[in-house]
Amino acid sequence: MSDASLATILDSAKRVITDPAGFYRSMPQSGGFAAPVIFVLVMAVISGLIVAILTLPTGLGAGAAPVGFMALVMLPIMALIGSFIGAAIMFVIWKLMGSDRSFETAYRCVAYAAAIMPITVLLAAIPYLGSIVKVLWSFFLMYVASVEVHGIKARTAAIVFGVLGALVLLLNLSAERAAMQMAERMEALGSQMEGLGGSLEGIEEMSPEEAGKAVGEFMKGLEGAIGQQR
Repeated sequence: MSDASLATILDSAKRVITDPAGFYRSMPQSGGFAAPVIFVLVMAVISGLIVAILTLPTGLGAGAAPVGFMALVMLPIMALIGSFIGAAIMFVIWKLMGSDRSFETAYRCVAYAAAIMPITVLLAAIPYLGSIVKVLWSFFLMYVASVEVHGIKARTAAIVFGVLGALVLLLNLSAERAAMQMAERMEALGSQMEGLGGSLEGIEEMSPEEAGKAVGEFMKGLEGAIGQQR
C-alpha cells in the first residue's frame, strides 16, 4: 500500500469497504504521510465529481456549474484539513484508551476511512440517510481500527465508539433538521416577499399620499411575514 497509483488507491478503498478488519490488520503503520494524504485527496475528488454530477439535473443555467466547480475545489481542501483534525482527535482518544501507536498511525487509520466518502456523499441526497450512514460507518471503522491496529479490547472499543457515535449522530441529525427548517422558512419568506413586492409596483406613478400608503402596507406585511418565521 505504499504505492500511490490510482489502481492501488481504488483497491485500498475497496478493501476498506468490503473487508475493513483485513485492511486495517495489514495496513502499514508507518512509511510517511504521502500515501494516506493522496488517498484522502483522491476520495475527495471522486466525491466532488459525484456532487457535480448530482447538481446537473437542477439546471445548468441555475447555478449548477458553480456548485459543481466549488465541490471539486473545496471538498479536497476540507477533506485534507478534516483528516488531520480528525486524526488529532482520534490520537488523543486512542491514547486515553491505552494505545501506544504514533500520530502517523492514527492519521493512517482516519485517512483510509475516507474510502466511504463517495458513498456517503451520494447518500447525502436523501435527507437524514447520508448523515446516519456516514456517522455509523465512520465510527464502525474506528472501532475496527482500534481492535486491529491499536490492540484495544473489542468490548472496550465497542462501548467507547458506540457512545461517541450515538452522540455525534444525534448532533448531526439535529443540525440537519435545523438547516432544513431554516431553508423552508427562507423559502416561505422569499415567496411572501415576492407577493409583497407587487404592492410597490408602479409606485413611481403614484401620488405622494398613495406612495406613502403603499410603503406602509409593504412594511406592515413585511413585519408580519418576519413574525411568522420566528
